[in-house]
Amino acid sequence: MSTDMKRRIFLKGSMAASALGVAVGAGLLAPKSVLAAWNKEAFTAKDTPTAMNSLFGADQAEESGDIKIKAPDIAENGAVVPITVSTGMAGVESIAIIASNNPVPLVANFGMGEGSSGFVSTRIKMGKSGDVVAVVKAGGKLYTAKKGVKVTIGGCGG
Repeated sequence: MSTDMKRRIFLKGSMAASALGVAVGAGLLAPKSVLAAWNKEAFTAKDTPTAMNSLFGADQAEESGDIKIKAPDIAENGAVVPITVSTGMAGVESIAIIASNNPVPLVANFGMGEGSSGFVSTRIKMGKSGDVVAVVKAGGKLYTAKKGVKVTIGGCGG
């Protein structure tokens, strides 16, 4: 392939990518189905009961030993705290992660598809030391587990 041909392919690809970037930036290609599913009330709630009520319609969950939370005992930097939640429960519908002492406690909510395993892994921000709470919805019921994490440097503006 000649240099001139390579240059033309490169220029076509660059122009297409920039046009796509402009369309996304203008909101013409926003993922509306994903944005429509976002529960704004739950993710802006200032306390855990309000967040759970907005997300699940209830603020109480049954404690369960079937939920395992893998998190560091001491997080050197609250801006990047690795969290893994796993469960062997059948019929897991969703897994939510809450950092109880954050200004906005609900950190994540993962909707699980039918037949998926109850496993999520992510990194969260924690403003200060506190409990990381996992809420698993399985079979229409809510189950919870928690693990304390000590933060030495805050990640939410601290």
